[in-house]
Amino acid sequence: MHNPVPTQTPAHKNFDLFDFLYKYGTIITIVALIIIFAVANPAFLQGSNIINILRFISIVTIIATGITISLSVNGFDLSVGSTASLANAIVISMFVWYSQNMLVAIAAALAAALIVGAFNAFMIVKVKIPDLLLTLATMFIIQGVALTYTKGATVSQNMVMPDGSYATGMISPVFAKLGQVPWIIIMMVIVVVLVHIFLTYTKHGRYMYVIGGNQEAARLSGIPVNKYKVYAYLLSAIFAAIGGIVLASRVMTAEINAGAPYLMDAVAAAFIGFSVLGAGKPNAFGTFVGAVLIGILQNGLVMMSVPYYAMDIVKGGVLAFALALTYPENLSP
Repeated sequence: MHNPVPTQTPAHKNFDLFDFLYKYGTIITIVALIIIFAVANPAFLQGSNIINILRFISIVTIIATGITISLSVNGFDLSVGSTASLANAIVISMFVWYSQNMLVAIAAALAAALIVGAFNAFMIVKVKIPDLLLTLATMFIIQGVALTYTKGATVSQNMVMPDGSYATGMISPVFAKLGQVPWIIIMMVIVVVLVHIFLTYTKHGRYMYVIGGNQEAARLSGIPVNKYKVYAYLLSAIFAAIGGIVLASRVMTAEINAGAPYLMDAVAAAFIGFSVLGAGKPNAFGTFVGAVLIGILQNGLVMMSVPYYAMDIVKGGVLAFALALTYPENLSP
């Protein structure tokens, strides 16, 4: 009679500080910033200020979800800021210069963004220019196109036209509501939820992750790699345009290069989001958390009256600290 083989109890897993920081570093940073800013200024935690933060991050989050999609196929789209600027200029000009209705104005802005996305996709997929270099070039091209289109002027209601007359078109009151609370926040939530579901739970999203993980393996398994890369850049441009459209609704004018300031915040949000809750890949929820970190930091610095010329130093330092926490494998022995 054989003696029964003793069952082994699994060894207790030791606490791994680096793994913990990888999963929760961003959230720890957010909590720390909330405590610091609330102590420095109790008004930081007031409901109206929380709404201000959410309103601020709405446009950043929408643009950053487009970058997240391009990152999912191991790409990178640096042209989103300029695309947002172009969409911003077109949608306002359609109202002010051409007296078009809201559907035509939004459709024109989205169509322009699709052209940008198609150009990026063609040059990256077919001509095989590295995405970082190509979208950097596109950023300058589209920035120039937007400036040429507006002739370097701010587009607004009752503006003076080149012939000396006044623009007669009016911005739709319905369009004006898109950039107001709660609609701007609702749009952000819808975008995050839809992109999260798309990337996590659909066949197409999983294919994008496979391509991002190992392009050659994806190709050998029958996934049409080039087609999904084209989709990624088209979607990235569309979300950049939506961000520009929402920005137009919020400020009711088209400023010169209005989308440019959102580029680096959106890039930072997307990269910070990689590690939120240990995801280890681009994801919409993590991108949203990254945008929350940036929004809290920006708002808190303003409330603490940090001089504008020093704000980027503090902002960059905290973001570098957050990224160090979220990529602890670089620090681990």
